[in-house]
Parts: sequence; structure tokens; C-alpha cells
Amino acid sequence: MSGPLAHPPAPPPAPVRLAVVTVTRDNLDGLRATHASLRAQSVQDFLWLVADGGSTDGSVAWLDQRRDALSWWRSAPDGGPYGGMNDGLDAARGLACTHVMFLNAGDGLSDSDTMRRLHDALRHAADAALVYGDAVERTKDGRALLKVARSHRLATLGMFTHHQAMIYRIGALDGLRFDPSFEIAADYGFTLATLRRGAAKRLPFTVCVFSQGGLSQQKIDQGRREQSRLRRLFFGHGRLINSAVSSAQWAASALRIRAPAVYESLRFRKKKFYFDPPTESSNHPAPD
Repeated sequence: MSGPLAHPPAPPPAPVRLAVVTVTRDNLDGLRATHASLRAQSVQDFLWLVADGGSTDGSVAWLDQRRDALSWWRSAPDGGPYGGMNDGLDAARGLACTHVMFLNAGDGLSDSDTMRRLHDALRHAADAALVYGDAVERTKDGRALLKVARSHRLATLGMFTHHQAMIYRIGALDGLRFDPSFEIAADYGFTLATLRRGAAKRLPFTVCVFSQGGLSQQKIDQGRREQSRLRRLFFGHGRLINSAVSSAQWAASALRIRAPAVYESLRFRKKKFYFDPPTESSNHPAPD
């Protein structure tokens, strides 16, 4: 009798070539902080791409001196952060990257082992169009607050985590770009379009650290209007549903402004770091 049939070996995990795209303008301190966070990673298997919007504060000279740390960079007027993100995305495609994430100048990864954990997760979620995790928000008074991601199934309510905590599979993004006609919510529209391309996977760890003060916090009313337009476009929501969602967003914003301690107790958790995360925010404001 012949022996039992041997099971074929499992295929190896898919290779990962991750691009980290940083958009910046006139924020040399933030650029240095992001570089320091990336340099502190236990795994250096990623490509750093920097889209500078035409800085005049010494950022260009600093980037030119660090060509060994950069896989691509350029400095030129780009019309704003989403123009820079599109340029970085195009560069990632040209460099045959499999995945892309966006860390603005001043943002960082949550701890020194985050990149290794991202690579492990991406290798075992090869078919996911999007993976995402929690984010840490650094307050203006220096506190670190953990903002737990909502499920992507609640995307109709708005961004379910911050764009810095999202990693997109480039193979699912064919033809997609950030639409700069949405000054605040282009990342929301880009993410909704990505969710139509494939599955999303929730990561069981914190991905990024970012500082308060992004465009969505600076121009709250405009952001709500843009999100309403996108909900109509992607979900077919009429005036009644859009009004209900906008009212809930307004209530959350009002609570954050008028009773910040109450808002923080409901939305955030305290976060302990293995090393001090970057504190600088970008002068090239980007949406949260």
C-alpha cells in the first residue's frame, strides 16, 4: 500500500515592497522628526519618498544631503498636500512598490517595531486592498491619546481612522488618485474608492503618531460639506441621511471644543510609548 499523500507545501507569503510617502512644505523640523521615527525602526525594509511643495526653509538642502535615505524626492509647487500625495503615489507605482502609506512631515510610526509588524501583516493579507489600525494623537500640550479605529464597515459615517494609519495595496489602486477638488476630504473619497476594489483588514496594533491641527480640524464645516458630497456619490445618501450624519458630526465637534475632557474620555485612551514620538506638526497642512 502506498503511504498517505503528502500535502503540498503552503506557498510563501507574498513579498512586500512598502513605500512611505511624506508630503511637506517649509517644515524642516517635522521632516527631521519623521526621518528619525523611520530611522528608529527595527526593520528598514521600506522606501521613503518625499514630496516637498517648494520649501524655502532649508528642507531642500536637508533632503539633498540625505539621498542615501531616500528612494525618491522632489521639490516643486504641487497645489497642496493632495497634489503631493498624488506625486508620491505615482513615484511608488514607478518604483514597483506593492503598498503605500502616507506620513506627513511631523508624523511618525507608533514605536520602533511598527514597520516589522506592518510587513508581517501585509505578507499575510496579500489580497486586502486596505489595511488599517489605530492612531495616536499628540495634543498641543504634549499628551499622547490613543484614537481607536472604527470598523471600515462604518465608513458611511466618515473616516474610520486617520489616513496615516492606513496602508493601501497599489495593485488595487489602478486609475485612482486623490481628487484635489475636495480640499479637506479627498482622502475620504480615495479610501471609499479603495474599499470598492477589495477587502479591508483591521490591524490589531497602533500604526502612527500624528499631531493635532490638520485641515479637517481647521476647516470643520467645509470638511462636513465635502463628506456629504462624497456620501451622495458613493452611497446615494439623500438629504435626510446626510443631515443626520452631519448633525452627529457637529455634535461630536461641539463636544470636543466645549467639553474637551468629556470628549477625550469618550473617544481616546492613554498611550504608553517605547520611545518619545515626534511632536512637530506639518506646515503643509494635511487632513487627519
